[in-house]
Amino acid sequence: MKQLVAILLIVVMAGSLVACEKQPVQRISDTQTAVEAAVNEGSEKYAAEDSRKVAEAMAAAMEEIRIQESRLFKNYEKANQMLAQVKTDAEALKVKAASEKERLMKQAMADMAMAQRAYAEARDLLDNVPVAMGTAPELEALEAGVAELEAALQEMQPMFDAGEYLLLSEKALDINEKAAALSDEIRTAVDKLAAAAREAAKAVTAKKKKKK
Repeated sequence: MKQLVAILLIVVMAGSLVACEKQPVQRISDTQTAVEAAVNEGSEKYAAEDSRKVAEAMAAAMEEIRIQESRLFKNYEKANQMLAQVKTDAEALKVKAASEKERLMKQAMADMAMAQRAYAEARDLLDNVPVAMGTAPELEALEAGVAELEAALQEMQPMFDAGEYLLLSEKALDINEKAAALSDEIRTAVDKLAAAAREAAKAVTAKKKKKK
């Protein structure tokens, strides 16, 4: 009988200890801090899929804690394991986001430079058109196109400053494509105008010869 009472006392004491197990507040805080650090690094923008998985894992860990809170005999072992994994993943996510951000930034810078060179080429072609051709309607229309590209270039730096590297690269590639097309059109227009001028000169020369 004494042995049975002793066993019951041990069971009751063990149950009381388990029931009094405290929520892992510090571990939760540390994990949340790691997740927030990844978000602040831009994980939602630069590593969206991994960021979503970490957020879901954090939610699952907190749900496990909520479940344990509702029980008489609480056990946070699983929750602690889940939180530890989330913290590890969040720290890795922060590094990945920073790396991807750096890669996209460098790519955006290269694309910006390419767009600026393409615009400069088109601008230079127009600036060096012979004065006699400068008022041709064809070239005036192309001048308007080059002016639009210049305005588009002015929009790139604010995008870079805001960290919109993907959108910036897309815009820069669009400017580059349009500038290259304009350069081709300018060359074609100048060639046509020059050919027309030569034909006109020939006609004048021929007319003068006939008069003689």
